[in-house]
Amino acid sequence: MTTRRDEGMPQRLSMVTLGVEDLPRSRAFYERLGFVASSFESDAVAFFDMGGTVLALFGRAPLAEDANMPQEGQGFRAVSCAINVESETAVDRALALARECGARITQPARQVFWGGYSGYFADPDGHLWEVAFNPIFPLDENGRVRIPGPGPDAHS
Repeated sequence: MTTRRDEGMPQRLSMVTLGVEDLPRSRAFYERLGFVASSFESDAVAFFDMGGTVLALFGRAPLAEDANMPQEGQGFRAVSCAINVESETAVDRALALARECGARITQPARQVFWGGYSGYFADPDGHLWEVAFNPIFPLDENGRVRIPGPGPDAHS
């Protein structure tokens, strides 16, 4: 069954919340990367404006409780965040900065099967971030990825 866009879930990503073990440590890590924290002050959560999407850092245990999920589990979480940049050189610079700020590089930058160039780092809690240059989906003037829209029969 297909649904029309106005009948389904809104197609946007408003916020990504990462559960962290040590909020001050994680906030400091992201600030070293150059992320600017919101002026909203709280000992329980930190917010970063990501150009239309918000990155939130929240305690791992309280986040699990809020979602009514068990908090145990480490290792690969089957999800990654991504930052797309304008060139291969920008990928290399971003990964070098991440390493300098305390990230663990999990996959050095390389040419990838889909025609781009990317690498991965893990933050202090193991959350994965891909840094990618994608020539298929270039960035607009605001640094946002633009992908082709659906075909003419996508919502029929």
